[in-house]
Amino acid sequence: MKRDVKPGFEKSSPVKKELSKQQIGVSTPPSSHLADGWAAAISLTERWLRHRERIDSLLEQLAPALPPQERARAQHLFFGVVRWESRIATALDGLLARPPRPRLRALIEVMGFELIEADPESAAPVVHHAVERAKILTSPGESRLVNAVGRKLAVQLKQPPNALAAEFAHPDWLVERWESRFGADATRRLLAWNQMPGVVHVRWRGALSGIPAFLRPSRWPGFYTAEPGRWDEVRALVDQGSAYIQDPSTRNCIDLLDPKPGEDILDACAAPGGKSLMIADRLAAGSGGTVVAVDEPGPRIDRLKSNLAKAPAGVTVALMPVDLGRLDGGTLRDANLPEQFDAVLLDAPCSNTGVMRHRVDVKWRLQAGDFARHSDQQLALLRTASKRVRPGGRLVYSTCSIDAAENEDVVRRFLEGARDWKLARQDIALPWIAGHDGAAAFLLSHEAPNRK
Repeated sequence: MKRDVKPGFEKSSPVKKELSKQQIGVSTPPSSHLADGWAAAISLTERWLRHRERIDSLLEQLAPALPPQERARAQHLFFGVVRWESRIATALDGLLARPPRPRLRALIEVMGFELIEADPESAAPVVHHAVERAKILTSPGESRLVNAVGRKLAVQLKQPPNALAAEFAHPDWLVERWESRFGADATRRLLAWNQMPGVVHVRWRGALSGIPAFLRPSRWPGFYTAEPGRWDEVRALVDQGSAYIQDPSTRNCIDLLDPKPGEDILDACAAPGGKSLMIADRLAAGSGGTVVAVDEPGPRIDRLKSNLAKAPAGVTVALMPVDLGRLDGGTLRDANLPEQFDAVLLDAPCSNTGVMRHRVDVKWRLQAGDFARHSDQQLALLRTASKRVRPGGRLVYSTCSIDAAENEDVVRRFLEGARDWKLARQDIALPWIAGHDGAAAFLLSHEAPNRK
């Protein structure tokens, strides 16, 4: 039997009002371009250049009228611009006498990404297409600028810069940090990995006999990739609970946690709920157990609640929308839940340096000082989470970062001040080696006090 969310805990997502109320793709004139992914990509890019909104927020505003293939096209072009923005911008620096208006700039940058992707023989058709579209999406006069700039831009972008950061469109300071940590060859492989379109993996949760043919098995058991153009079918499977969109890297921390039948398990930073569901699925394979999902109140709580509603029968699932720092024994007791747990998972907020292939705007938002700030917050969360572990229990600390400051250093600092804890195992996945997102997971075991 599942424990649902208490009524007073429900939250709704705030509505952003600073931008146009019209959805991206719908506002693009004229009406013949309403179902056009290329035009939608221009609108997405324009808004990103204007406001530097998070790209996941922008994608949620794509017009539902766009057919699946056009939605995929819009996302591919938009992500490509964000991935390569510094490379495109640098190439444009000497080609524009003055800054163009944002819409024209967006169109030129989308053309720039297409030129990066194109082979030399395809450059001219790319420019011609952009010019023809500019006549409609901007103005005939601006289309002549697109033509002049496009021909020169095609040449500029086919000449790789000497510096690694410039070649792969990453911030200089971040590349220098990685070179110091991993070496030049590994850093090049990481940068190349980040610039490739991300593969969407699906974890199958339904009966094995029901796996559709368009889901192709991956090298990781239980994880599949979908054939192109099947997004609507994948979304339907997710909505009915048969599948969950999830990278194989997420299994690492759950493997270390090793949920056992009948256990009480706390997921301390649970939103959006994918790892909580994975824990529940593992418990359901035995004789059940309890999963308590905790996350601070906010927009992501609704999604967490929706995902937890898909937990399997036989597992008790509870949602606690509360800041982890305020989660004490009394709060849990009042909710008729255990005050301590056999196992606790802390998948801590981090820099996301292991998932830049999917979160393509992270590198432009990240600052050098963020690592120290994150590590202090992560250490505080780890110390708080450890208080919810029963004597003799276990705690898994994980991130989607590949930076030692957020991983090994946090665990070391924790163990220096926690004599009853020891590091039992660790699993650090580097994306260019693992073949999936980067992640780190550390199994910490608590030594039960001796009883006389």
